Amino acid sequence: MNPDRTNTLIHALSAWIDQSPDNLHRDPEALLWGRVAKVAEEAGEAINALVGVTGQNPRKGRSATRKELEYELLDVALTALTALAHLRADEPEPAALLDLLAGHAEAVARRAGLT
Repeated sequence: MNPDRTNTLIHALSAWIDQSPDNLHRDPEALLWGRVAKVAEEAGEAINALVGVTGQNPRKGRSATRKELEYELLDVALTALTALAHLRADEPEPAALLDLLAGHAEAVARRAGLT
């Protein structure tokens, strides 16, 4: 993994979303709400995959694979990171998103007594 390339790709995806024809003329606050709400929507897809993996819906049975659940969880993470890129898009330099994530993981681990 190349963290710089990953960071660049996340920023590019965020810009691509912001520059889509439907988003070009939206109010900035509406754009932010939409980006954060999309994280919740992706989380719903992860929950749906989990239901499928565990067979919680008797009518459908085991209708998803662990790989599909992993994909949906990664979509949640990527959607959150692109929302963060959107939030910080006005900064003079692109935010080092993976560094922000690493710092957050450190802080949470510290609160959990793991570091």
